[in-house]
Amino acid sequence: MGADLQPQAPPAHRWIASGGASDAAVTDAVVSPILVGVGKAWWIAFALTLPFVLLTLVAMAWLFTRGVGAWGVNTTNVWGFALANYVWWIGIGNAGTLISSMLLLTRQHWRASINRFAEAMTLFAVAIAGIFPILHLGRPLYAYWLAPYPNTMALWPQWRSALVWDFWAIASYLLFSLLFWYVGLLPDLATLRDRAQGRIGQVFYGVLALGWRGSARHWRRLRTLHTTMAALAVPLVCSVHSIVGLDYAASLMPGWQESIFPPYFVVGAMYSGFATVVVLAALVRWGLRLEALITVAHFEVIGRVMLMASLVMGLSYANEWFMAWYGGKTAERGLVAYEFGGDYALLYWAMLACNIVLPQALWLGRVRRSIPAMVGLSVVINVGMWLERILINWTTLSHGYAASLWRVFHPTLVDWSFLIGPLGLFACLFLLLVRVVPAVSMHEVRQLAHREGAA
Repeated sequence: MGADLQPQAPPAHRWIASGGASDAAVTDAVVSPILVGVGKAWWIAFALTLPFVLLTLVAMAWLFTRGVGAWGVNTTNVWGFALANYVWWIGIGNAGTLISSMLLLTRQHWRASINRFAEAMTLFAVAIAGIFPILHLGRPLYAYWLAPYPNTMALWPQWRSALVWDFWAIASYLLFSLLFWYVGLLPDLATLRDRAQGRIGQVFYGVLALGWRGSARHWRRLRTLHTTMAALAVPLVCSVHSIVGLDYAASLMPGWQESIFPPYFVVGAMYSGFATVVVLAALVRWGLRLEALITVAHFEVIGRVMLMASLVMGLSYANEWFMAWYGGKTAERGLVAYEFGGDYALLYWAMLACNIVLPQALWLGRVRRSIPAMVGLSVVINVGMWLERILINWTTLSHGYAASLWRVFHPTLVDWSFLIGPLGLFACLFLLLVRVVPAVSMHEVRQLAHREGAA
């Protein structure tokens, strides 16, 4: 009876199920979907994404043929969905590298199970975001004007244009994220090379592994390079979305002259990005049968991060309202009143509910430990973050300084196509990737299993 009164020790493995913590179990769980094959669920999901890919291509062809007049833009709302989608997608992409780099530097070992597909999410999200500035140019054949190449004749590019900022932000971030993701993938590519049965697989993964042998020198150089790149990634991620925020803050429009915009955009990007990671983690966990590697504890700790982000977002909204009142400018106060009671008031109240009110359920531990609840809240948060991006444009451009220029934006079918279609394109690219490369970092999960077992 005395033994029953002794305090029970916590389980040795918090982030990995004990039954799947051996090296062989981890490797088999991650490699099987690639070398053995996937079930019908993957093929069904892949088939469902193809109509959305086709929708994206048709919408692009229609836009290039008809011009930007196919959108609902008018003489005042000149951006509409294009800029909102750009900011939303690049915000989602920011979280992947941020998760991998910041958590690596702070030695948060639970990242081992989610960092690989979070980084892949970054690659596809940033690539999709880069499409929208080109689409919005109207004349995409002049897209090369965005590149700040030597300009001897002083004709172009316009160095003061926000599009040049965006070009640098997207190009540098995409190239760095690709290199950062690929460097961490090398040991797992070597594992696939050694386990592949066919000659084609051995050559394919052998070339990608770049001669990785797993020697002590290779591991030492990998850790040094990966840690150094992680240290570079954190300021890069913050600067990229700060630049996006400065696209607005550097203007003279009411509601956009906010010094809080750069950090506010960074936290918003992390917010929507972590929400997307939750959805992808649930799908990868179920679709690839990785329940032993992606546990409920991962969703619980991400829920805490999302709760913190919701509080920061609420303070940011309150700061905008307070500064409009404190500044005393008629245009600023009128804009806040327009947000709550104007043409887009219903969307604004929905945004506040999605980004602030409903996420307060994350205070409850049972909500954070419920995967369906976490997925549902994550979808709600992403909807709210998209509404925020679109309303930043609509409210200010529809209610600027000149009352004669107040016009409401009415989206067209082409606008909705560029919102819905890229979602399917993202899903299609992600499904193809997890079919070719490991969705979970095998070597990091094995190290985590040994560390937890020793503890």
